[in-house]
Amino acid sequence: MQPRTAIFDLDGTLVDSAPDLMGTLNFILAREGLPALPLEKAHSLVGAGARALLERGFAVCGLAVEPARMDVLFGDFLDHYGKHLADKTVAFDGVEKALKTLKARGWILGVCTNKPTDLSVRLLEALRLAPYFSAICGRDAFAWFKPDPRHLTLSIEAAGGDPAHAIMVGDSKTDIDTALRAGLPSVCVDFGYTDIPATQLGATRVISHFDQLISAIDAITGLTAQPALSK
Repeated sequence: MQPRTAIFDLDGTLVDSAPDLMGTLNFILAREGLPALPLEKAHSLVGAGARALLERGFAVCGLAVEPARMDVLFGDFLDHYGKHLADKTVAFDGVEKALKTLKARGWILGVCTNKPTDLSVRLLEALRLAPYFSAICGRDAFAWFKPDPRHLTLSIEAAGGDPAHAIMVGDSKTDIDTALRAGLPSVCVDFGYTDIPATQLGATRVISHFDQLISAIDAITGLTAQPALSK
């Protein structure tokens, strides 16, 4: 029987990285003579990648940055963030226990994130979570990235799984839209980075703590004995 695969988003799903992401954004804003943004803004700014975070941050400050200048700022952002990516970032409560349980059940695990692959690997290594995943696929891993469904399906295949037997776990509209476009069931955590309530994103299940993940996945796999997902 084909093993099932669980693919996870990173920021806002597996890890609470808002303090370090917002810290780097505020570093760039301060250098440009702009006021710092509060951590609470992460819910509406984080989730679509570092460049989008920068663009949204400047937009909140009332500024639109020319693409050429944004290229420079983006490089500076990655350089600074790469040196501080695990200063305050932690895994959400219950993450490692859930990953251990899934691995013990024979599940293949992977990560599909719009964070650059190198930074994603380094962050998960710093938090000692990298060994749980058979593939860690960032925005630059393929020619496509979320919400393009090929980012998800190719991440599943990179992990050694089959998209016909896979689940997406995320926290944002980008994640759930990606799963929907790929025709896959999804679990949405309601504590991540989104200004849209998790219950309104169209996920198959919504959870409020990683202690609920296994039961949510059990419920989904009980529902997926249908042609589209069991072929």
